[in-house]
Amino acid sequence: MNTAQVFTIVAASVDAATERIVRFLNEDFGVPINVVFFRHFHDNGASYLARTWLVEHEVQPAISAATSRKSKSREPWNGQDWYVSFGDSPEGRQWTDGMKYGFISAGGEKWFSRTLKNLTPGARVFTCIPKNGYVGVGTVLGEAKRFDETTVLYDGTETALTALPLVGSYRHEGDQDDDLAEWSVPVQWTHAVPREQGFWKPGMFANQNTATKLRSQFTIDQVSEAFGLDE
Repeated sequence: MNTAQVFTIVAASVDAATERIVRFLNEDFGVPINVVFFRHFHDNGASYLARTWLVEHEVQPAISAATSRKSKSREPWNGQDWYVSFGDSPEGRQWTDGMKYGFISAGGEKWFSRTLKNLTPGARVFTCIPKNGYVGVGTVLGEAKRFDETTVLYDGTETALTALPLVGSYRHEGDQDDDLAEWSVPVQWTHAVPREQGFWKPGMFANQNTATKLRSQFTIDQVSEAFGLDE
């Protein structure tokens, strides 16, 4: 009875207490409750509506025959691989830094940094620069932290990111607030290439979220072959 019921909170933002309650019910007791956030933004004259979930999940429970068919056709997640969008910008973060010092980052708004916190040590990340291509595959070494609190293993020494000679800028207006700060995750790259050598083929996976489960076997296979990961 009521096995197809799903509780979905639609919001622009929720407070910390609500997040804890939803995660507690969803992750600890399997209650089908989640929060979906929508964000409207413009880029180069185009208008976008982006969506992200508070709790990452493999498949939303079916609530109709149509959604049931859609869920069944969705590729299963292998439990390891994640897609990560690295927003390289001349005025902001630089992939040159991420590739050299071993990290991924996002921030400026909670929407951008939120999904980074779903990454756990041992996860494999396929990192893509939007509108450019995939530039790195590596293993997550630690949980997401504020950029100014993150350390990476550089030249065999645990070093604070802020102590390194970074090319990019990782500060945001009002970033004393965690929601507006840059957040980062240390990564050990298995293979990484400069932005100019980004790899892309039609049909490969891309997403507006900073981090999301990578289910596209086509994308995994193509990037793995291009980067020689199976050799």
